Amino acid sequence: MTTKTLTSHQEPHLERQLSNRHIQLIAIGGAIGTGLFMGSGKTISAAGPSVIFVYMIIGFMLFFVMRAMGELLLSNLNYKSFSDFAADLLGPWAGFFTGWTYWFCWVITGIADVIAIAGYSKELWPGLPLWIPGLATVAILLLLNLVTVKAFGETEFWFALIKIIAIAALIIVGMFMIFTGFQSDAGPATFSNLWSHGGFFPNEFMGFVAGFQIAVFAFVGIELVGTTAAEAKDPEKNLPKAINSIPIRVLLFYVGALIILMSVTPWTQFQAGHSPFIAMFSLAGLGAAATVVNLVVLSSAMSSANSGIYSTSRMVYGLAQEGDAPSVFSSLSRRKVPQNALFLSCVLLLSGVVLMYAGSDIGKAFDMVTTVSAVCFVFVWSIILASYLAFRRRRPQLHEASRYRMPGGVPMVWVVFAFFAFVLWALTTQPDTLLALLVTPVWFILLGAAWLVLRSRPAHLARYATFQAELAQDMEPGTALTRELRDAKK
Repeated sequence: MTTKTLTSHQEPHLERQLSNRHIQLIAIGGAIGTGLFMGSGKTISAAGPSVIFVYMIIGFMLFFVMRAMGELLLSNLNYKSFSDFAADLLGPWAGFFTGWTYWFCWVITGIADVIAIAGYSKELWPGLPLWIPGLATVAILLLLNLVTVKAFGETEFWFALIKIIAIAALIIVGMFMIFTGFQSDAGPATFSNLWSHGGFFPNEFMGFVAGFQIAVFAFVGIELVGTTAAEAKDPEKNLPKAINSIPIRVLLFYVGALIILMSVTPWTQFQAGHSPFIAMFSLAGLGAAATVVNLVVLSSAMSSANSGIYSTSRMVYGLAQEGDAPSVFSSLSRRKVPQNALFLSCVLLLSGVVLMYAGSDIGKAFDMVTTVSAVCFVFVWSIILASYLAFRRRRPQLHEASRYRMPGGVPMVWVVFAFFAFVLWALTTQPDTLLALLVTPVWFILLGAAWLVLRSRPAHLARYATFQAELAQDMEPGTALTRELRDAKK
């Protein structure tokens, strides 16, 4: 390595400390959200067994978003996240809107997670004031993230492993109940429960549409692996492996678990606001297991909040480097962690505690913030696809040289765009989600106003020029930076 190459980057800079097992489990943790454990009761009660197809369709469409993201991130290893390639390919406005919207998405999601943690803590410890678990959650996650990025990866590894074990246990116990002819007040446990209570589409087409509202939120965080690009060891190997396994995860963890749940208990027994995971273990007479699942749901929400704190801090750090956020957030601690950005995210998560006291219904608060979050995530996913279209048009030589191309190419991008339009329409069909959808544009109006003020400032223009110069170092395959990264892993 030459001195010139080393000094061309920010000092200190983010370090590549996340190994393959960290990246794989972070991707799984992102794919298995709080929406599966807490929100699937509402989804099942709205859509019936057709919810199986809802999760399959969403997972199928988002796989192509992830593949587009993967091709773009690997086309230039100087990209720290998808806000970087959005700024490079679509213009500085896209980096600004994407970065801050993704930050907003995870703050909102983190607030939803704090609400969920407080709600389930109240189930385990009746009478516990809601502010105690909310405050404790933020404090614990701040301490974990302040150490090193490896500490975050290790924490998320174990959080994700807990979720995997819980879902595997549910599938195994459920299969045992089905094959042994388990009887309950709702009837026998049998696969015929999937179609013997009104068929696969008991609430007809609009019931099927309603299933997309909360199910989309279950997938937020699936793109989290894209924010690890600057801190992943051997990204050319580990990012594709994590992205390619997404379809298997969706089939096993979402579709497999839901098939078992609705086979053991008819879909008519599920209610919004109640976790079907806890209900199934309780039904099996495993009271202790039900308590354990309650703790698993808590850890799932903790995992999501942990991911949110990580991703928002890295996004704000990247925005500050590009001149789109105050420069105070561009500094790193001695442990190479963006601590100022971490403090900002954690302070804002505390608003979840305030929101719980502002209204009496935790479920309604959860539904409102998850809908706003889902709409903003759809925007971020759309920007990733728009960046891919610009990449294909402006850099065809890099696409031809890519060893990790998006299957389906440009036509598939337009199919996914059509699906996103359908999801937004689905959110207009229910009063609660329509209200949240109507509130969301306020965020983009505020961003637009901030961009009009920021875009022509000399400091912003200078930092953006530096950002472009750094990206230019790795514009072609086989440049010094690419060789340097490959040599470093040997």
